[in-house]
Amino acid sequence: MVSLISEGVEVSVETFYQQDYSNPMQSEYMFAYRISIENHNSFPVKLHRRHWHIFDSNGSHREVEGEGVVGVQPVLSPGEKYQYVSGCNLKTEMGKMHGTYQMENLNNKQLFDVNIPAFEMFVPFKNN
Repeated sequence: MVSLISEGVEVSVETFYQQDYSNPMQSEYMFAYRISIENHNSFPVKLHRRHWHIFDSNGSHREVEGEGVVGVQPVLSPGEKYQYVSGCNLKTEMGKMHGTYQMENLNNKQLFDVNIPAFEMFVPFKNN
């Protein structure tokens, strides 16, 4: 698990290879990731948008942007934590992601960016 605190918000990420949803013969590798977002600020925050940078180990790069996370724009009071699970498909056995969340301080209506730490996704080696 990797964690990072920026702008008073802690983001932690844990990844899981999804063997049952992957097809290595077709260069399709599916990964799930669980993200925890914890508000360490003294004010409530709202997550508005996400912006991801996704890298395959073959050098390809793509970006994903959109509103909220998994269809919601959570509001976190001071000390509150929000957790969700999402997924990412890669064309190679290894890759990485990082990004930002656009959030709002609900007290003063100011927008700010929270960094999502870089995390790796890789197919676990088989032990025979």
